[in-house]
Amino acid sequence: MKKLAIFMLILVLSILAACSGNSDDDNANEDNSSNEERKVKIQDALGEQTIEGSPEKIVALEWSYAENLLALGVQPVGVADLDGFHQWVNIDKEFDESVKDVGTRQEPNLEAISRLNPDLIIAVKFRHEQYLDKLEEIAPVVMFAPYGEEAIQDHYQNMVDELNTVAKIVNKEDEAEQAVTDLNNFVDEQKQRVADAGLEGSKYVATQAFTAQNTPTIRLFTENSIVAKLMSKLSFENAYSTDKTEVYGYSEVTVEALQNFQEDDLQFLYIVQEEDNIFENQLKGNPVWENLSFVKNGNTHQLPGDTWTFGGVLSAEVLTKQLVDAMVKE
Repeated sequence: MKKLAIFMLILVLSILAACSGNSDDDNANEDNSSNEERKVKIQDALGEQTIEGSPEKIVALEWSYAENLLALGVQPVGVADLDGFHQWVNIDKEFDESVKDVGTRQEPNLEAISRLNPDLIIAVKFRHEQYLDKLEEIAPVVMFAPYGEEAIQDHYQNMVDELNTVAKIVNKEDEAEQAVTDLNNFVDEQKQRVADAGLEGSKYVATQAFTAQNTPTIRLFTENSIVAKLMSKLSFENAYSTDKTEVYGYSEVTVEALQNFQEDDLQFLYIVQEEDNIFENQLKGNPVWENLSFVKNGNTHQLPGDTWTFGGVLSAEVLTKQLVDAMVKE
């Protein structure tokens, strides 16, 4: 009788274990099936695309989309010009050591990309359209057009739209929403610093300056740029406007053009490389420069040379702080 009871107990335990094992297998199968059946439609520079599953092994051929992936908590397997990314994109989130360099942004290394066996390649039309056929032989390609006719109307909004598209592709839409919320909250915090400094409503001109062909060249950021959109959110007013929409969000001018901005309280922001500071070098002593109202009034504000004005939401947060730090002397 005792042996029979032991036998029955073993039998019951075996059945329970089998059921438990089947349940785990069923759950795993359901997860795999769900991922395989997942299909989302997106719109990119190539038209409407259908993405199957949730790509995990992603190669990003442009820094902003590599940054988007980091913002969403996704590590790409490959990124174009990693060294350049680390030099210019000064965000806190970092790539894993496993992330591989896949050539330059202008000329991606197709062999290096192929070795990674990616599920998806993210590219940009103005750089990579010529490589599209070869890239598609390796993996599905999503191609953005950040300088397309619609995108250039508002580079900031396009930045958010592209983040949301990438999030939809990788099934991280909640993370995208949180990333945008975090940026908005940070901008509001920095806006309070501006208000506390009594600078709300101040007019400004934001520039990036460098030497080109031995000539001091100045980029004036236009209203459609990420810089101008952030400055507007911070309660500043851009004194520079254009009749046409500038594709890259800036106009290139010479120092003479700055004579159009002579209001006494105008604030002048500038990005220069230390070794190519045209305002301290070529223009020092130049009467056109020295007689500008914002120069005479001391309303010039230098930003770090590696200030990045073309990134994603994480870069936008860094840029916001750099802009306010330059303006607010605490």
